[in-house]
Parts: sequence; structure tokens; C-alpha cells
Amino acid sequence: MTDDERRMIDLLISTHPAWRYERLHLPGLPTWWAIRYRPLRPDQRRAGARDMLGRTTLRRLAGALAWHDEIIHRSRY
Repeated sequence: MTDDERRMIDLLISTHPAWRYERLHLPGLPTWWAIRYRPLRPDQRRAGARDMLGRTTLRRLAGALAWHDEIIHRSRY
């Protein structure tokens, strides 16, 4: 893992602590994954929230997590 990737992971952990982060090297699949520590409620799933998010870069994963936070926030109302 590069220093930039480590810094980005640290930022993700501090910004999105409900997730753990993993790097996988499997052909045809995203490289970076965020996996929720706790399962979602049914209403959150219906709103479009997911237990796992995968993206090709950490920056894209950060964007997906930000959007995911918005989905969770909206499901509270």
C-alpha cells in the first residue's frame, strides 16, 4: 500500500467509521471495498443502502460512501 493510499484509508476510517476497508486483487472486480460492521435495517435497504461498496479507486470509494451517507440520512425521516 502506498503512503497516499494509507492516508486515504485513515481519512475514510475517521470520516466513515461504520465501515472496514479492504483491498482485493480479483480479476474483474473492484479493487477497494468498504464493508459495514453492522447490518442495515430493512428500511435502509429499501432506500438503496448497501452492506458492501466496491470501487476501482479509493477516491471513487470515498464518493460512494458520501452518497451512501446521504441515503442513510434520508432514510431517517
